[in-house]
Amino acid sequence: MTNTAPLKIALPKGALYKDSVELLAKAGLDTSGLADPGRLLAITTTDCCFYIVRPTDVPVFTSLGGVDCAICGHDSLAELGLDLIEMVDLKFGGCRFVVAEPADASNKAESRYLRRGVMRVATKYPSITQAYYEKKGVQVEIVKLHGNIELAPFCGLADRVVDITATGTTLRENNLIIVDEVLTSTARFVGNTASVRTDPRIRALAERLTKLV
Repeated sequence: MTNTAPLKIALPKGALYKDSVELLAKAGLDTSGLADPGRLLAITTTDCCFYIVRPTDVPVFTSLGGVDCAICGHDSLAELGLDLIEMVDLKFGGCRFVVAEPADASNKAESRYLRRGVMRVATKYPSITQAYYEKKGVQVEIVKLHGNIELAPFCGLADRVVDITATGTTLRENNLIIVDEVLTSTARFVGNTASVRTDPRIRALAERLTKLV
């Protein structure tokens, strides 16, 4: 059976957007209007309907069938852990999840942990942070913030932070040093489980993307 409905694809706003559009164009998709979408959040071309959404929402759109497939950072996938199929590592948008503390801490975080039996960690990614510390066997109290993570150790809100970084510049500028690495992240091509099974266009696109990266 031939699919006549447009293929629905979610693209992440922000840092991954430009490279995502360029890669899909190289893969043969009509990306007309995506270079400068303005305030438009949905753009339909000859054979696709593109949805431009917040990076953290891409796994939700894909898992629950709002779109057939998507490009998404591995960080968002790891944090939400939703049911979808990760098909291709696109190898751009590289960044790291790291543990950082004030440069003058001199292992004070470990001392406080030994004294209190719990370490307080600020992060935007509680699931990833919890999994990391469970693997280390360290009991933590997680403080979920939506931004300005770097401030948490300096006002006594947390002993350490777990944050995402590409170069470490922001951490250094805020007098934080990296003490461990949690995981690395790159952009991934993902698909809704039902759509991948029933729509050959998604599998064909994944094959083309694999050859390009």
